[in-house]
Amino acid sequence: MLRLGVNIDHVATIRNARGTPWPDPLRAARIAEAAGADGITAHLREDRRHISDADIDALMANLTLPLNLEMAATPEMQAIALRHRPHAVCIVPEKREERTTEGGLDVAGNDSMLADFIAPLRDAGCRVSLFIGHEPEQIRASARIGAAVVELHTGAYCDLDTEGRHAERDAELAALREGAALAHDLGLEVHAGHGLTFDTVGPVAAIPQLAELNIGHFLIAESVFTGLGEAIAQMRRRMDDARA
Repeated sequence: MLRLGVNIDHVATIRNARGTPWPDPLRAARIAEAAGADGITAHLREDRRHISDADIDALMANLTLPLNLEMAATPEMQAIALRHRPHAVCIVPEKREERTTEGGLDVAGNDSMLADFIAPLRDAGCRVSLFIGHEPEQIRASARIGAAVVELHTGAYCDLDTEGRHAERDAELAALREGAALAHDLGLEVHAGHGLTFDTVGPVAAIPQLAELNIGHFLIAESVFTGLGEAIAQMRRRMDDARA
């Protein structure tokens, strides 16, 4: 079954806008579990713009689902991950000025540094994932340095769909399919995520090599109108229908 990881970052974004304890990301994680999520994703950014260190403490202490900790490849974040030892660690590129993650890691151009960075995490029992584009050189480099998982960036595909550029969207989807097949052939577990909505999830979920989708912002946005549990349950249904 294709797993659904629910990213709860933007529950924290709403909380931080007013500086109150509400809404609580841990409560969101519990609702996600009840609605059919298979895991929880949280991105601890260097600037702490949404998820905080206290959130990670609470999630690690109380979650029954696996936690996927997204983070940049910095010594500070490595130390935090080694202290908590979450189920999975996903290394993402991070720029202070960006609104959200704009692209994938350049693994091929930083293979030595990333190999050294992920080795202690892997030794500590964390499942290491690299957030990358679908380019073959990035996929091959990810396998070469010892990652267990790659998560393919679906943001371009989703943006092209939103903009009505359907021919380019279809070409991007085909490239994602080819990337997933290559990664699977190289022995990597393949995940995908970024920007997925009810309208865009089906064709991605249908890619047979994918084991997991990580979805956050749209689910939190949709929950304003339907409630978080219903938004997650509907996404789960659409994923399952695409695989049926």
